[in-house]
Amino acid sequence: MNEIQEFAQALLDNTEKVIIGKRAALELLTVALLCEGHVLLEDVPGVGKTMLARAIAISLGINFKRLQCTPDLLPNDVTGVSIFDQKEQAFTFLPGPAFSHILLADEINRATPRTQSALLEAMGERQVTVDGVTRVLERPFFVIATQNPIEYEGTFPLPEAQLDRFFLKLSLGYLDPASESQMLLNLGGTHPIETITQVLDGIKLPQLSHQVWAVNVDETLRNYIISIVFATRSHADLLLGASPRGSHALYRGIQAYAALQGRDYALPDDIKKLALPILAHRCLLHPESALRGRTVEEILQEILRETALDIGEL
Repeated sequence: MNEIQEFAQALLDNTEKVIIGKRAALELLTVALLCEGHVLLEDVPGVGKTMLARAIAISLGINFKRLQCTPDLLPNDVTGVSIFDQKEQAFTFLPGPAFSHILLADEINRATPRTQSALLEAMGERQVTVDGVTRVLERPFFVIATQNPIEYEGTFPLPEAQLDRFFLKLSLGYLDPASESQMLLNLGGTHPIETITQVLDGIKLPQLSHQVWAVNVDETLRNYIISIVFATRSHADLLLGASPRGSHALYRGIQAYAALQGRDYALPDDIKKLALPILAHRCLLHPESALRGRTVEEILQEILRETALDIGEL
């Protein structure tokens, strides 16, 4: 696990030159990278979401493309389009932004459902189909999508099927006073994003992701994960619980987090740390429960407190 830990440490240290005071969020993002999963960043404007994606791409030395989602964005603007070449008398495919290692889909909920669905195949299958031809996306392929939790006018909420494609959902949030003061100092003169350089070979990510499988997850922990997920499916306040994809994501997530810490085994605390960012966006509140002020995060915390670790045979 030393190689994974060293990789993660170098990535975190380099990214923190641009995004300061957000070590916990950066660790979660690194877990998603090691699991080849996609991330939904829900946050207010100006907290560094785009800079974060750029800093990761530069640190890993892989290509990065930014897609600004708007209501007039078309599916072909995401996947690419075939254009007839008069000289060659044949159609030529021009790849869209999906053909990148890191794709930042900024304000994804401003795109129409038709365009949002264009990302589904890319995120789930790592391939796109245009004009009946399926094209495989090069690995690593990592989507960071953002949405503003405040502005809902003119937006199209992500359907549950698409939310489930995101490995985890997180928020950077505002900086504490000391970190924001340091940020102002760092932005004097040259922006830090202009000074950082590649420190890792991002093409090795699929190889490291394969190594994550070697982290041992005891049967007791597997049962613990299943109990938590099944509790979300039967909870009176939840209209929809976490999916089997959510179980798998939590299992993979604790393996990656353990490896990031230099361990070859997972701990119960790993599950408690990752359960909310991995499962919360996969659950749906009953409208009546929402009116009573209940939140999915609050319910998950209750489930974690009430679910016994040593549950025996399921």
